[in-house]
Amino acid sequence: MNDKAAHLRRLRRVEGQVRGLQRMVDDDKYCIDVLTQVSAAISALQSFSLVLLEEHMAHCVAEATRKGGAEADIKIKEAADAIARLVRS
Repeated sequence: MNDKAAHLRRLRRVEGQVRGLQRMVDDDKYCIDVLTQVSAAISALQSFSLVLLEEHMAHCVAEATRKGGAEADIKIKEAADAIARLVRS
Protein backbone atom coordinates (compact mmCIF):
# COMPACT_ATOMS: atom_id res chain seq x y z
CA MET A 1 0.00 0.00 0.00
CA ASN A 2 1.35 3.37 -0.97
CA ASP A 3 -0.21 5.38 1.81
CA LYS A 4 -1.35 3.12 4.60
CA ALA A 5 -2.01 6.06 6.94
CA ALA A 6 -4.29 7.74 4.39
CA HIS A 7 -6.17 4.48 3.85
CA LEU A 8 -6.67 4.04 7.57
CA ARG A 9 -7.91 7.63 7.91
CA ARG A 10 -10.48 7.02 5.18
CA LEU A 11 -11.64 3.80 6.81
CA ARG A 12 -11.91 5.47 10.21
CA ARG A 13 -14.06 8.17 8.62
CA VAL A 14 -16.35 5.47 7.21
CA GLU A 15 -16.41 3.77 10.59
CA GLY A 16 -17.52 7.09 12.10
CA GLN A 17 -20.26 7.37 9.50
CA VAL A 18 -21.53 3.89 10.39
CA ARG A 19 -21.47 4.73 14.09
CA GLY A 20 -23.45 7.86 13.23
CA LEU A 21 -25.99 5.66 11.47
CA GLN A 22 -26.32 3.54 14.59
CA ARG A 23 -26.98 6.67 16.65
CA MET A 24 -29.53 7.90 14.11
CA VAL A 25 -31.44 4.63 14.30
CA ASP A 26 -31.17 4.58 18.10
CA ASP A 27 -32.50 8.17 18.19
CA ASP A 28 -35.38 7.28 15.84
CA LYS A 29 -34.27 9.76 13.18
CA TYR A 30 -36.35 10.20 10.05
CA CYS A 31 -35.86 7.24 7.69
CA ILE A 32 -35.00 9.40 4.69
CA ASP A 33 -32.25 11.12 6.69
CA VAL A 34 -30.84 7.73 7.68
CA LEU A 35 -30.97 6.56 4.07
CA THR A 36 -29.12 9.68 2.97
CA GLN A 37 -26.33 8.86 5.41
CA VAL A 38 -26.31 5.21 4.29
CA SER A 39 -25.75 6.46 0.75
CA ALA A 40 -22.86 8.63 1.92
CA ALA A 41 -21.21 5.69 3.72
CA ILE A 42 -21.62 3.46 0.67
CA SER A 43 -20.10 6.14 -1.56
CA ALA A 44 -17.15 6.53 0.79
CA LEU A 45 -16.48 2.77 0.72
CA GLN A 46 -16.79 2.67 -3.06
CA SER A 47 -14.34 5.54 -3.37
CA PHE A 48 -11.91 3.77 -1.05
CA SER A 49 -12.21 0.53 -3.01
CA LEU A 50 -11.45 2.31 -6.29
CA VAL A 51 -8.32 3.90 -4.85
CA LEU A 52 -7.20 0.54 -3.51
CA LEU A 53 -7.91 -1.17 -6.83
CA GLU A 54 -6.00 1.51 -8.73
CA GLU A 55 -2.99 1.05 -6.46
CA HIS A 56 -3.16 -2.71 -6.81
CA MET A 57 -3.21 -2.48 -10.60
CA ALA A 58 -0.43 0.11 -10.70
CA HIS A 59 1.85 -1.98 -8.52
CA CYS A 60 1.00 -5.66 -8.14
CA VAL A 61 -0.59 -6.24 -11.53
CA ALA A 62 1.91 -4.07 -13.41
CA GLU A 63 4.86 -5.83 -11.77
CA ALA A 64 3.41 -9.26 -12.51
CA THR A 65 2.76 -8.39 -16.15
CA ARG A 66 6.33 -7.13 -16.54
CA LYS A 67 7.54 -10.52 -15.32
CA GLY A 68 4.95 -12.41 -17.39
CA GLY A 69 3.97 -16.02 -17.01
CA ALA A 70 1.39 -17.64 -14.78
CA GLU A 71 1.70 -15.03 -12.04
CA ALA A 72 0.67 -12.32 -14.51
CA ASP A 73 -2.37 -14.33 -15.53
CA ILE A 74 -3.33 -14.82 -11.88
CA LYS A 75 -2.99 -11.11 -11.03
CA ILE A 76 -5.00 -10.05 -14.08
CA LYS A 77 -7.75 -12.54 -13.21
CA GLU A 78 -7.80 -11.33 -9.59
CA ALA A 79 -8.14 -7.70 -10.74
CA ALA A 80 -10.89 -8.58 -13.22
CA ASP A 81 -12.77 -10.47 -10.50
CA ALA A 82 -12.40 -7.53 -8.10
CA ILE A 83 -13.72 -5.14 -10.74
CA ALA A 84 -16.67 -7.45 -11.40
CA ARG A 85 -17.51 -7.50 -7.67
CA LEU A 86 -17.35 -3.71 -7.52
CA VAL A 87 -19.58 -3.30 -10.56
CA ARG A 88 -22.18 -5.67 -9.07
CA SER A 89 -22.26 -3.90 -5.71
